[in-house]
Amino acid sequence: MVSNGPEWKVNVPEDTLVIEPALPKRMCIQLQEQILKSLMNIAAFLVKARNIATSDPRKVIHGVKVGMALSLVSLFYYMKPLYDGVGGNAMWAVITVVVAFEYSVGATIAKSFNRASATFLAGSIGVGVHWVANQCGEQLEPVILQASVTILAAAATFSRFIPSVKARFDYGVMIFILTFSFVSVSGYRVDKLLELARNRVSTIAIGTSICIFTSMLFYPVWAGKELHNLIYKNLERLADSLDGCVTEYFKDNEERVNRKHEGYKFVLNSKAGEEAMANMARWEPAHGRFKFRHPWKQYLKVGASMRSCAYCIETLSGFINSEVEAPELLKKHMKEVCMTLSSASSNVLKELAATTKTMTKSTKTRFFVQEMNFAVQSFKSVFEALSKQTLLLTEHEAGEEKTSKETQTVPIMAIFPIATLATLLIEITERVENIVVEVENMAAQAEFEVENKPFKYDQDQVIIHP
Repeated sequence: MVSNGPEWKVNVPEDTLVIEPALPKRMCIQLQEQILKSLMNIAAFLVKARNIATSDPRKVIHGVKVGMALSLVSLFYYMKPLYDGVGGNAMWAVITVVVAFEYSVGATIAKSFNRASATFLAGSIGVGVHWVANQCGEQLEPVILQASVTILAAAATFSRFIPSVKARFDYGVMIFILTFSFVSVSGYRVDKLLELARNRVSTIAIGTSICIFTSMLFYPVWAGKELHNLIYKNLERLADSLDGCVTEYFKDNEERVNRKHEGYKFVLNSKAGEEAMANMARWEPAHGRFKFRHPWKQYLKVGASMRSCAYCIETLSGFINSEVEAPELLKKHMKEVCMTLSSASSNVLKELAATTKTMTKSTKTRFFVQEMNFAVQSFKSVFEALSKQTLLLTEHEAGEEKTSKETQTVPIMAIFPIATLATLLIEITERVENIVVEVENMAAQAEFEVENKPFKYDQDQVIIHP
């Protein structure tokens, strides 16, 4: 069939013609991309998990311990005699294991004790209040129950703002409020309230016991030991940071590298961890070389004195990394005494770290402190002599031979960087002495053993006071 009407023709350039794939094909491509992206995320997650497990295998062991505890408490469901003994309240034992099992022994004992004691106390008070309300008649019973919940919940909530209560019993107070409210409210409708309270207390006691024994008997992680290790490692970090900062400052500009001596930052950020570990360590029984009533509070004082020293080292690091530079001749003139002073201070910190690590009273500490004081006196003498005399800078033209030397006096402003360095180093030595006092107090309170090996003085290390 032939059309006799007009015909229209449209010319479309080839580069503007886009042929989109069919809808099912586009959906298939997008689905493949999403699957590939998900697999890559899973692979990255597995790599991260593997790195955490290899860096600290105790975390893997902790997961196994939690699984063991849950398996043990599940026997109350699987074994009919045990289930008949506690009834349907066996679930409270499972919940207790889940919420009370912590990484360290101290944290587990603290949470278990808080949960068990708070449940027992709240259950006893709840049963007593219910009995009093029941004796007052049906009309006054709900009023007394509501008033008791309001008063006790308000008082317990307010106690959580008290620092000593919040530090050690915050979780217990929360469980007390929960249990008392549960017993008081449910007691209005439940006839066998005493049996309900008894079953709940018994199941929670079972759950906490399993948590404590599993945590202590299978590869225990002691919060006290963790705190002890943290303290002596922080002392080593302070010593390395001090040595690194001063060594970096007196390097030639051509020799300087972008090394960061930031161990002091770890010390500054460890306050919260130290306080948490100290609170948990108080709950732990005697273990290893840590006796009953070990002076964990003194560890916090040592940590505070270390942070005070770390603030000075942080200021020193900021000064060294600043653009204010002393003339090279002044730096060469003060290099030896500055290096000697920083080395003497770091030796004291390293000896304190060894004392804390081995838990022995070192016979070298006082010698190193005396050595540091001699270095301070030597440093002050050299700096005072430097500030009184007129220094000359000798300049040589590069690539040219000169028979005469051009000299110029050093401006007074050029001494300020060295004066700042001197002030910081002397302040650091004073704060190091405060650390010595706190560590010696800790050694006395913890009854560290006296080092039996006699100390031989090395004549090469002795600083002769000028």
